Order: sequence, then structure tokens, then C-alpha cells
Amino acid sequence: MARWPGPLTVLLAAAKNPPQADGVNKEIHVTATKQLIRVGHSPDPDDAFMFHALAKGKIDTGDFEFRHELVDIETLNRRAFAGELELTAVSVHAYAHLTDKYMLCPCGASMGDGYGPMVVAPRDYSLDALRGLTIAVPGTLTTAFLALQLCLGRGIQHVIVPFDRIIEVVEAGEWKGAPVQAGLVIHEGQLTYGDRGLHLAVDLGKWWLEQTGLPLPLGANAIRKDLGPDVIRQVNRLLHESIRYGLEHRQEALDYALAYGRDLDQARADRFVGMYVNDWTLDFGPRGREAVRRLLAEGFQAGVIPNRVEPEFVS
Repeated sequence: MARWPGPLTVLLAAAKNPPQADGVNKEIHVTATKQLIRVGHSPDPDDAFMFHALAKGKIDTGDFEFRHELVDIETLNRRAFAGELELTAVSVHAYAHLTDKYMLCPCGASMGDGYGPMVVAPRDYSLDALRGLTIAVPGTLTTAFLALQLCLGRGIQHVIVPFDRIIEVVEAGEWKGAPVQAGLVIHEGQLTYGDRGLHLAVDLGKWWLEQTGLPLPLGANAIRKDLGPDVIRQVNRLLHESIRYGLEHRQEALDYALAYGRDLDQARADRFVGMYVNDWTLDFGPRGREAVRRLLAEGFQAGVIPNRVEPEFVS
């Protein structure tokens, strides 16, 4: 298993209960007046935009105190196996392995509606040619990697690279001594790869839409089942309010999100946030839910996901 960097933890709300010696609180903490909800999300503009209101105290959180931990998505995927966080961003691919611990919030989705993760390379490659290359990927539990396997087939030659270093690794042509001919780009690299002279081999969101007529459900927010129905509904409501606040106070939330926009200027940050924080993010809706079911079913049929999964959403 690849060794992942430790989480970059940003405490945006003071916790009255300090973490244990290993840095992780396993149980649900309750302060004198508020229940602590640890939130995990990626340090990128769309997640920052989504959580701005919660992070900056723009909405009344009532009986809950939120602590935010900013960590790359593959680390969050793997931490979710231990149920470390009450509310966490996860890849839809990873969720297929987590249904015993988590259910999906109907809000907070990152959907690629005709766009999504991209395979980029120093020169043009056909899909057939890609099958013979070594591709840098941001993690094997990411939805991007699932979609790549659905597109190219299982058994892809790959190396695991932190998502924010994939473009430079493709430029260098190697990672820790292993050759790399292409990279699977997520997050803002989808807008900046051309600045580095790289070429698009395949846009997996576009490919998925052509195959299924559906958007590609990349990420979601998952909430731990053991919180109980009442807490789950309340936390889901606050997440929805935070997303809505950002959409209704776009410039304010965008200014906050820019701090996480590597190589993005204001215009590109606005474009990137618009790609992944929109009506889909407020609610998956029937079509979005169908997209999740279809992706998980295709993953099972392809042998990438070991069990057939029926997604469970907060009602």
C-alpha cells in the first residue's frame, strides 16, 4: 500500500477536547454545550468554497461545533475505513467500500457534467496507446481511477502520486525512479495543464457522458451512521446551508477559496468553483442519484468494486 503524507490539519474551530496522543479522536466528543463534528475535506477551491460558511462562522451551527481537517482526498478515503471523521469528503469509488460506516449526504456532491478528471501527457496519445503507458494517478480509491479503469480496462500500469504533483511528475517523466508517460489530473490541474505544454488524451467526464448520458459523480460528503438519525439530519442541514451561503455570497466565498487555488487567478478560480459547486452540489437530485448507482454498478460489473452496492442517502 502506498504511504500517504500525514494530514495537514487546520483547526478552524477550537476544540475543548484535545486529541489523543495519536492525533485522532475515535469517539464522539461532546463539549459542555456543543457536540464536536470533525469535518474532512480537500485543500482545494471547490471544497473551500463549499465549507466557507461553516469555517468562518457565517451560519448558526446550534448544538454543534465543527472542526475542519484539510487533507488530500485519497488520505480521506483511507481514513474513512477507520471511521475517524463524523463528516468527510469521500470519492464515490471509496464509498463503495464504506457502506457499513457511512451514508451519503444528498448535498455536497462534486459532479462532472460533461467534464471531469483528465489524462494528460507531453504529446498526443490515442486511447489504445494509453493502455500501454505508465500513468501517474492520485490514488486507487479515487473515482478518477475507477473511471480510468472503466475507460481503459483493468490492469493499467500506474504509479501513485500526490494529486498536486502529478503535472510536474508528467513533465519530469518519472516518479521515484519509475517512468511516467501520462498523468490522471484532478482538481484545478484540469484548467492549468495546457499552461505547461501538456496535451489532453481523454476527459473522463466527457467520455462517461458519451457512454451513459449521465454526469460523472466524483466526490460526495459522507456522514457516519453511528451519529444517529437526528444528528445526521441536523448536520446534513448545516452542510446544505453552508453550500447555499457560498452560492448566495459568491464573491465572499470565492475570495476565501482563492487561498487554496494553486496556480489559479480569480477568473479561473471562479470557473473551477462553478464546475464543481452548483445545483448538483445542493442536491444530487434523481439524475445525480442514478449516476451514482450506475457508476457503482459499472464498477462492480468490471470487477473493480468487489460487491454490488446500493447507495444510501440521508433522507
